[in-house]
Amino acid sequence: MKNKIRVVIWGLGVMGSGIAKMILSKKGFTVVGAIDIDPNKIGRKLYEVLGLEPTEDNSCIITNNPEEVIKKGYGDVCLIATASTTKAVFPLIKLAAEAGMDIVTTAEEMSYPRALDPELSEEMDRLAKENKISILGTGVNPGFIMDLVVIMLTGVCDEVNSLEVTRVNDLSCFGRTVMEEQGIGLKVSDFVKGVEEDTITGHVGFRQSFGMFEEAFNIKFNDVREVKEPIVTSVPRSTDLVSVEAGDVAGCRHLGYASLEDKEFITMEHPQQIKPELENIETGDYIRVNGYPNLQMQIKPEIPGGIATIAICVNMIPLVMNS
Repeated sequence: MKNKIRVVIWGLGVMGSGIAKMILSKKGFTVVGAIDIDPNKIGRKLYEVLGLEPTEDNSCIITNNPEEVIKKGYGDVCLIATASTTKAVFPLIKLAAEAGMDIVTTAEEMSYPRALDPELSEEMDRLAKENKISILGTGVNPGFIMDLVVIMLTGVCDEVNSLEVTRVNDLSCFGRTVMEEQGIGLKVSDFVKGVEEDTITGHVGFRQSFGMFEEAFNIKFNDVREVKEPIVTSVPRSTDLVSVEAGDVAGCRHLGYASLEDKEFITMEHPQQIKPELENIETGDYIRVNGYPNLQMQIKPEIPGGIATIAICVNMIPLVMNS
């Protein structure tokens, strides 16, 4: 065990459990700690909750007390899969950093935390340097397909006049929190009210993606705006967690716009819904670079959000530790 990377998993929802399973399927890792607030998981051994055969690498007892496993010398890296915002995960990051653990988190805002939380970003930078660890927020979107890949594509362009990015994806594999954030199952009137009251989150990440573009291109957008629209189903749709009747909301079409002076530079469209195939909607990722040369790229079907988010988190562990 002493030669294995010791991992602590903080959050055992859909993503956290998936990350734990993938880590345990690979050589060279052992999960030494698991934290969750679900009373049905606390006190049980990790392999029981994950539905795995017991081994020395998956037999830790799940706790709701972080101090039992977030402490110096206990783990090498902490995977945090609990919330979407930088403010929500910062206290967790601080504890893990001060315990000397490298950190990878699925929190969408952590893909580019400086966009909304510059002071917390500076504090995390200080914590990382002081404790000689690295902190990474990653995922498929934001953090990869609608920003990093787009920026990479522009590397072969002489000039870039505008960018159009679309991701059509299926949310069926995600957990209850994501369903609620998208307004899935609501009446249209309740969705509209939720947008007005900011209880419908939609996609978390446009602001972070725009921040990445600003840094990559050394520019500053003068206008950034977002629009959220209900995706109304004409047929019943259901997953293990939610059932939607015809005429109700099956997802959220979230749009983001960023302008330079009086010109729209980036247009992002991200319709997220459950079971899009029931209305003959194909998922996919689409990038158009308008410039010299013009470029178009598409990936069909979409890069699947669930497994891909899990994989990118796990695959980054050695890189984060070696950085």
